[in-house]
Amino acid sequence: MTRRTSDLSLLREAIRDTGVSRWAITRAILAGTMALGSAVGLAAVAAWLIAKAAQMPSPADVALAATIVRFFGISRGLFRYLERLASHDAALRGVVTLRERAYDRLARSGARTVLGLRRGDIVARMGADLDAIGDAVVRAIVPLGVAATVSAISVAIVAILLPTAGLALAVCLVLAGVVPAVLTARSARIAAVAGARAHAEVSAAALSAMDGATEHRVWGTLDDAAGALRDADRDAEHAHELAARPAAWAAGFQALFSGVALVALVALGVLAVRSGDLDGPSAAVVALLPLAAFEAVGAVPAAIMQYFRSAAAARRLAELVDEPGEDPATAPREAPAASSLALDALSVAWPGMTPTPPVSARVAPGQVLAVVGRSGVGKTTLLTTIAGALAPASGDVTLDGRPSSPADTGTVVAMTAEDAHVFGTTVLENLRVARGDVTEAEAWDALALVGLDAWVRGLPDGLHTELGAGGRSVSGGERRRLLLARAGLAPAPVALVDEPAEHLDDAGADALRAFVSRMRAEGRTVVLVTHDLSLLDLADSVVSLDD
Repeated sequence: MTRRTSDLSLLREAIRDTGVSRWAITRAILAGTMALGSAVGLAAVAAWLIAKAAQMPSPADVALAATIVRFFGISRGLFRYLERLASHDAALRGVVTLRERAYDRLARSGARTVLGLRRGDIVARMGADLDAIGDAVVRAIVPLGVAATVSAISVAIVAILLPTAGLALAVCLVLAGVVPAVLTARSARIAAVAGARAHAEVSAAALSAMDGATEHRVWGTLDDAAGALRDADRDAEHAHELAARPAAWAAGFQALFSGVALVALVALGVLAVRSGDLDGPSAAVVALLPLAAFEAVGAVPAAIMQYFRSAAAARRLAELVDEPGEDPATAPREAPAASSLALDALSVAWPGMTPTPPVSARVAPGQVLAVVGRSGVGKTTLLTTIAGALAPASGDVTLDGRPSSPADTGTVVAMTAEDAHVFGTTVLENLRVARGDVTEAEAWDALALVGLDAWVRGLPDGLHTELGAGGRSVSGGERRRLLLARAGLAPAPVALVDEPAEHLDDAGADALRAFVSRMRAEGRTVVLVTHDLSLLDLADSVVSLDD
């Protein structure tokens, strides 16, 4: 299967996932056809009326024609409004449905793909790329459908009056629609792919610059971050230029074929009048109708461009939210009551990185393993591999004697990253990220365990107080303890906690010890990554990733 065929298949599948019915699309096409059809009718009747006026027609004929002109003039705006309502209603509802399904698939799929992406790229895929699927309905499918129907109506009107002129108009309309699309298809595809990639780079660079603004100031790398954002923006501008070139070629060819059609139909109309096959008013209709007919075909190049943008977006979404197959190794599992962990000469690394030194350990339920090592050596990568989201570089990691897999992530194994997100919602809902059915009593118990109950009671609305996105409204220690409370509520029997002692004072350290004691009492397996060697007394065993 070629890439283009594959993209078309992915786009069709994505549109099906929107739940937009064929009738909804047909309704939008019909309304659009009536809108542009009114323009064609307006041009035809106006041409007839102008030519007929020179023949001193009866007042009744003039009045009837003027009424029809007014009808078409009003109906064009009315049907244009109805077309916008129908197409945007279908597209927006479809995008909401697609977003729900995408998040559902993302939640049920393995985390390996997501963990390999930057936050900005994920934001771009779950934002702009989802919207691009809806745009395929509004800016590609409906305009192409309207162009086909209005062109057919225009050709039919002219063919009834003068068959040879109808044939000439049909040929010119087909050429005006097909030739620009064929000539610009490759460039449009390249521009669409480059544009999607460039916008993702802009999003990633912008988020990196904003999220790490404080660190950039401290380390003097603010100019580097701003430079990366400028480079990404320059690439996005280049992608826009790539898209503008095929659009310019398309506009030029359409103007050419429109002019050819006008000259041809005027010539055929004049010849028909001289031979007595047409009267003057009918010849005027034949001559002027192409001016309105080509308005529909004028939307074809933009629709083709949108098709490629939407197809590229569909591919990027499919890469992000691929659903797990029927393989039992990847099917979601129910969390057991307890689970043992074994590392056998395990070495880990992201693609292109140097693998860590191999480590081995055995951790029974109710025991704690501490992982130490210098910054950047790969401790977080080790946790990601234990969670099943990243394949080992060498060696094995097993849970209850079987290899860890993506199906274990979030079910058997729960990982709390050092930069785990605090959402811009209430304290209670932030805790429910770990388990959706957490009650208020359970939430208070988890907060009391980490020493945050008094702090939460002092908030304006207690558990229902909204926190700033990213945890910016709480201190570093409070954020860390909130994440510990969330980890304690997760139902997974294996808990991986990255740098839990960061930003913790003495009271926070006591809370961490209480957290570990509770996990032990519940028979859960705990792996702690830490720089704080004073916490090693919490562990039953320790592994170091330093050479």
